Amino acid sequence: MNHEELESALRREFDGTDAEFRVVVRQAGDLADVGRVETDRGVPLTVDAIVDDLSDAPDGRVASRWNWWLGALEAAYGGYEPYQVRWIPKE
Repeated sequence: MNHEELESALRREFDGTDAEFRVVVRQAGDLADVGRVETDRGVPLTVDAIVDDLSDAPDGRVASRWNWWLGALEAAYGGYEPYQVRWIPKE
């Protein structure tokens, strides 16, 4: 997963602070590295897939959308809770 491409796509589509975007991109990269989504859903984790899935979330900033999506994955498959955003560093 290309982190710069993901961050650019997320910034085009969603609201958030610089810190929120950095944390979400880092968590997405970690999730992609372990291959969990591909194993569970049968498709690789891509920039387009993340943007599409976050677009389904209720209105909110990028971190809350990310957590909503990870919550859905947690409910469906388990094991996604560690990738949720818990803390956003100050800018």
